[in-house]
Amino acid sequence: MSLPAGLHHEATPRLPLAALGVLVLVTLIGVAAVRLTGMGGSADLPAPALQARSLHFDDLPGGGIAVRDADTGQLIDTVAPGTNGFLRSAVRGLVRDRKRQQIGPQPPFRLMARNDGRLTLEDPSTGRRIDLEAFGPTNAGVFVRLLPAPPRTTP
Repeated sequence: MSLPAGLHHEATPRLPLAALGVLVLVTLIGVAAVRLTGMGGSADLPAPALQARSLHFDDLPGGGIAVRDADTGQLIDTVAPGTNGFLRSAVRGLVRDRKRQQIGPQPPFRLMARNDGRLTLEDPSTGRRIDLEAFGPTNAGVFVRLLPAPPRTTP
């Protein structure tokens, strides 16, 4: 049987295709092994905290938020209704995770300034962490003022 003019019949090189298929298969198996076992992945261990404070965020009538030190109950700040959108959305996201896991408002959140320059807001009850400095200095600054004052040193 002859092919029409202009068409050529070339044999497909099987060895390179087989080698490519084996390479793809080995890659997929390797990725699956790392994902399933956790071995070989880099753990993003947080740096030690320089300052930390446990916080409760309590809704107030009219839409405000009371920010309290969870250890002492002391009022740290009051967020006026309609202000501090970044603080509201960060806390709202953490609270949403708590509701999904049926965790109430009793466990405090943890705000930490770390020695590597990170500022994190964590929910120890869910394990969720927000790296606040990733949202810029203005947004992170909203949370910096909630940290305890650094200890005074005398000269």
